[in-house]
Amino acid sequence: MIRTNRLQVVLLITLGLTIALLGCESEAGGGGGSGGTAGSGGSGGSSGDILRILVTNDDGVDALGIDAVVEALKDDPNNELIVCAPLTNQSSSGDMTTQTPPALQVTMTTTASGYPATAVDGFPADSVIYALANLYPDAPPHVVLSGINDGQNVGNVQIGGGGLGLLSQISGTVGAAKTAACGDVPALASSQGGAETVDFPSGVVEVLAWLEANRAALLAGEVSVENITSINIPSCDTGEIRGALEVPLATENPNEWLLPSGAQDCESTVEDPPNDIEAFFNGYTAISPVPRNSNMTCDKLN
Repeated sequence: MIRTNRLQVVLLITLGLTIALLGCESEAGGGGGSGGTAGSGGSGGSSGDILRILVTNDDGVDALGIDAVVEALKDDPNNELIVCAPLTNQSSSGDMTTQTPPALQVTMTTTASGYPATAVDGFPADSVIYALANLYPDAPPHVVLSGINDGQNVGNVQIGGGGLGLLSQISGTVGAAKTAACGDVPALASSQGGAETVDFPSGVVEVLAWLEANRAALLAGEVSVENITSINIPSCDTGEIRGALEVPLATENPNEWLLPSGAQDCESTVEDPPNDIEAFFNGYTAISPVPRNSNMTCDKLN
């Protein structure tokens, strides 16, 4: 009788283990598992949740602004990050491109904090063109982040008597973003205001806020590429950033703000600024659309 009970116990244990193993195999083969490999974003989600991000700039691959963005994004398992930027500072190069052949010279390097990067010996637009053609063999990025630039890029008005608009014609940060949009990839250009201390941490906060607000739409391919988004974030020597406002590009500067390098008044009491120049210099983060084909960027590429 004792032997019979032991046999029954053994059979019950064996049956239980068999059922458990079958259950594990079913979960591993199905689509409902929560795990993932490092290539698919680790434990952060399935491959369909991974945001492919190309980061570039116009200050050069070793600049502090691009480094701040990369460091803020690189450890998020829901991001797939590639950095491709000019080898050297290419500020004020707009949407200029290098005539080829000969082929662009490209080297492997790192950002200031050591993240792997591709350095292109050319303009910001060249970096974007090279990355889209060579670094994304399977699928394009969901978004291009250009910046953070060292210095503001506000307004579409003439400066210095040269007849060039500061924002859409001169800024290499904006030019890189427009080049991406001309290639049908949504893009953000971010610029940090000049000050005694350029406050890149506050710029990173704004870049991350924009990215999270648009993440679902970017993953779904629902963000328009007719415009890029340009954000200009104040660096406050005194006071604090007063908030973020969606405002159009300024087409005039009646208050004669110093557009390329003037300080921002974060203690201003001005309310309801009508455009990006007035918003930015009165202490607000200015968020503005810029047409991708302004200055005929797309036409020149075609």
